[in-house]
Amino acid sequence: MSAVESFTVPTGVGEFPPELICRPLGFVALTGLDVIYNAVHKAIWESFSANRRPDRVPLSFKILDGDHEYPKCRSKRSSYEWYIPKGITKTGWMNKHLNLIPAVVVVFFDLDWDETQWKEKQMECASRVEVVRHSLQGRGTKVAVVLIQKNSPLPPGEDMVAAERAAALCSACDLSAKSLFVLPHSDHLFGYTIRLENAFYELAQGYYHMEARKVKAHKEFLNKTTHQLLFVRHAFKIAFFNELKQDTNTALKQYKVAYAYVSELRAHDTNMLEIKSISGFINYKICKLSFHHNAPLDAISQFRKHVDFYKNKTGCSELAFEHSAWMCKQFQIFGDLFDEAIRAGLNAIQTQHPGFYYQQAAYHAVNRKHLCRGLCHSATVMPDPNPLEDADKLEYYGQRPWRQGHQSIDPPDPAKEKDGIQALQYKELQVDHSWIIIPLLSSAVAQFKKYKSARMKRYLMVQMGEEYYHAKDYNKALTLLDRVTWDYRVERWCALLTSILNMSLRCAYLVASVRHYVTISLELIGRFAHISSEEKTHVQMNLIRVISNNPPEPVTGCPSEYVELAKQLWKDKLSPENSNIFTVEMQNIVPFVECKARFSTSKCTADTPLQLQVYLRASCQFPIRFSKLCVLLNNHAYNDYCTLVDGHTVGGDGEASYSSCHGDLYLTPGQIKMYAFEFVAEPVDVGKKIEITSIALSLGNEDNCCAILRWVGAGGDSASLTNVQEQVQMKRGPPKPNEYDWSNITLDPSISIIPRCSNLDIQLDHNPPSLMNEFYYAKVIITNNEDLEIQNLCMQIGLKEGQENTLEQSTQVFLDEATIGIPGPSRIKNVELTGNRILGVRTMYDIQVNVTQNKLSMPVICTCYQEKSVSVQTVLPYDLSIKMASLKFDVVEHVHSDEPFLLLTDIKCTSPWPITIENSQLLLSDEVKSVDETLQSQLISVSLKQNECASECYCLVAPVHHQHTTVPIGHYSVQWKRTNCEEEGLPTVETTLALPSITVETIPLFIETKIPSHGRVRDSLHVTYTIYNKTQMVQEVEAGMEPSEAFMFSGHKQVCFRILPVSQQVLMYNFYPLVPGHVKLPRLHINMPRYPGVADDLGGRMLPTHIFIKPQGKELHESASG
Repeated sequence: MSAVESFTVPTGVGEFPPELICRPLGFVALTGLDVIYNAVHKAIWESFSANRRPDRVPLSFKILDGDHEYPKCRSKRSSYEWYIPKGITKTGWMNKHLNLIPAVVVVFFDLDWDETQWKEKQMECASRVEVVRHSLQGRGTKVAVVLIQKNSPLPPGEDMVAAERAAALCSACDLSAKSLFVLPHSDHLFGYTIRLENAFYELAQGYYHMEARKVKAHKEFLNKTTHQLLFVRHAFKIAFFNELKQDTNTALKQYKVAYAYVSELRAHDTNMLEIKSISGFINYKICKLSFHHNAPLDAISQFRKHVDFYKNKTGCSELAFEHSAWMCKQFQIFGDLFDEAIRAGLNAIQTQHPGFYYQQAAYHAVNRKHLCRGLCHSATVMPDPNPLEDADKLEYYGQRPWRQGHQSIDPPDPAKEKDGIQALQYKELQVDHSWIIIPLLSSAVAQFKKYKSARMKRYLMVQMGEEYYHAKDYNKALTLLDRVTWDYRVERWCALLTSILNMSLRCAYLVASVRHYVTISLELIGRFAHISSEEKTHVQMNLIRVISNNPPEPVTGCPSEYVELAKQLWKDKLSPENSNIFTVEMQNIVPFVECKARFSTSKCTADTPLQLQVYLRASCQFPIRFSKLCVLLNNHAYNDYCTLVDGHTVGGDGEASYSSCHGDLYLTPGQIKMYAFEFVAEPVDVGKKIEITSIALSLGNEDNCCAILRWVGAGGDSASLTNVQEQVQMKRGPPKPNEYDWSNITLDPSISIIPRCSNLDIQLDHNPPSLMNEFYYAKVIITNNEDLEIQNLCMQIGLKEGQENTLEQSTQVFLDEATIGIPGPSRIKNVELTGNRILGVRTMYDIQVNVTQNKLSMPVICTCYQEKSVSVQTVLPYDLSIKMASLKFDVVEHVHSDEPFLLLTDIKCTSPWPITIENSQLLLSDEVKSVDETLQSQLISVSLKQNECASECYCLVAPVHHQHTTVPIGHYSVQWKRTNCEEEGLPTVETTLALPSITVETIPLFIETKIPSHGRVRDSLHVTYTIYNKTQMVQEVEAGMEPSEAFMFSGHKQVCFRILPVSQQVLMYNFYPLVPGHVKLPRLHINMPRYPGVADDLGGRMLPTHIFIKPQGKELHESASG
């Protein structure tokens, strides 16, 4: 908040002057700027005044004329020996130092260092400075000169002419070098302005420091006998000067000293208001600075000490309302400070926040109103002459206008004192206190709502409603009271609720609100209202008058001056041309009529009528008649079956006249009436719930005035919790016929409509378990056991719901075509499915049955459902294993390029049923070839029982030109089905599996061996070894035959040779067996210098190791002779 320029003296008790509340800023006067005709001067002024962000120095700037007249400085006292102060603080002192006496006067002058007429300009500048000094004669205000120049200055020390002329100008103006500044008007004007502000701020701090020291120097001349007021005044001034200096710590310390001094003053009726006013000012400053220093506990402690000290210092008893007004303002202003600190970042808690202080302020404002009514009733006229005429021209804060400057205990003129008191009382009577109380309560409500104190918020809102009522704003009072009644109903505060409803009824009557008047009357005549029977009777009679379109009688307690106006409003509202039809939400109130509805059962079949029962109970003073009862359901088609119109209507004279005999809605107090409705559910609602959405009970004639009482759901209200008195049975023995126990009536707002029970029989004939991926055969047998003909029979078969999400994609269901006769003994459906799932069969059909509704028989078409489910277990039909082997049938993990290898497949039957393998097929990839020209299955029509196996063997080779290290082999497909399947025509199941990939290695050589399948002892064996060079280089090869005891051989025992790229070398040997049996062959060792250790290992895996040698046979003649 910036310094306030205007000066006003607060006339209200406890009011704070604006200059006290604002933030004190150092006052700097700017002279020599022509902002109207000089664009440069205007830009300079805008750089000082515009965009005063918080990060800029705390100064207040104002443009003044060069010859501006400042307040004259009075001569200082050399002694206070005979001085008697007339008051504590003058009303104009703070405003004088904020807005009238500057701390710094800045003289702006257009002058460049290269000015041709330098002497003349220098003299003109000096004369302007002298005029300012003459106006400030006797003041310690600092004077500074700013030269406005067109060009930017050179760095210090480089412009000698500027230095000389600056020294000459300071000498001519009698200025120090620190008070002369240069302001170039360039693109960086704002930056120069910031630097100037900092310099002015230092000068202003020096001025306020000296002013505080001057005031402090007066202390040695004071004594506590006659100068107690001056101790307070001087401490306050020192603190205020330190605030202007922005030394808040010293200011806070001095304000505390001033508060201690003012607490020591001797108080009596004539000066009590002045002491409390000044004490309130100082307390405000202490609390504000404590919050500023982030010491909220110190601020709260100071405020509590302050109000505890002054709460009983009432002063003049005839003006006791002034003390309440002062206390109200103290709490309000501290609440504002507390709230401002919270917005600045302070954290408050639920037990300590501004709401409590606003609440106390409102409490004192209410007390002020009560004191005013008790003390000021005799002050009917303002005395003449008016003693308060000069109330806005006081010299000292807190003094009476008719005896300013008087400090004695007794008033100087008792007659004037009496007139002054009467004038203050008369002025107080003109105050509308409600508009003081309401904003305070509103602020308190906002705070308690913010800190989630719901009950305190409601309590204060009720007080706000009462104040609006006293302020004659009945519409707002009614709105506020209506917002809080809900919570009091739920929490069963019956006495409080009754009090609020009584005031709300008066407000509703005074504003002629038909809706609110009827709604409140419904509650006041109920059993929870704490009013007498006579009052309830009066309210019920008025309610009937309003419903009969007649104005009600005035409500007790209404202001008499507004009753006549209200009567006219009621006549206008209830005129025949106005239709007053409105809905009252009964779940929000506690009315005199209660409603409960329920269905007879929670479930009902489609061929059974639904029974709906509605119970009504009234607790008013005498019987009352309603006009219509409607039960609204979620399906509007049933609403016509659940409507009851009363056989009597209420006429304009209030008497009942017979019109039709639809029903009886005449309720006697204390008796429970039950109304039953019956209807049949529609086919579209089968499988759904029928719910009661609302119940509507009409009170009055829909042609004129009608209140539709609406319960949501099956009834109940905001006090629907079981009453304690209702839990005790007042009558002994079982209830009599047509009597009901209200506490035992439960709310059942919904009923489920289930399909009619089906008399079809479903059976599934199948042969489990099923085999994975086979077409599983199942037979569905449906038997009709209905007595009547069925229509539109439909059967669905598939997976039962509630299983895994992926089952539907992995299961297929096929249905054979068949014809179903209607009716018939049995039906057969053929079902084929794949997968391991829970199979469900569901039939649906229509049947026409006769249903009795309201003693009338009517045909109804019902849709019936029947379900049957079986669990089909699935097992694997067989287990397939794949192996890779060398030509020696050794299992290998990798193969060599262009070297044959074996693919072995083993099929093991795991099915409990025999399976037949119709065919198998090897589908090779482009990377692998078969050694044989054609691939033919070896398992055609092979039948396997459980745990039996069947194998196949394929010879394959990986081409040499292949460049990949890992290649896919292809796929293996098996076509199979159950052996001896009962159902003909089922397709064969084909299962295709991806074969594993193999790793192909490139080798430098390959050895091909040609050897007979067997030999004979001592018969020569011709063996040929062909060595192939698989590389693109000439390879040197060393070959050597290993000796063997079982053979003699002829050929190279050791040989060296070269093999050209992609060529071969043939080695031939003759083996001569010496022993029979499975004999180990001599091993051929191969060594290649380019591949040391590799060739011999490869050769060992390629060459045959054993051969079968037969024994030598005997000749026939030898055997014959033997």
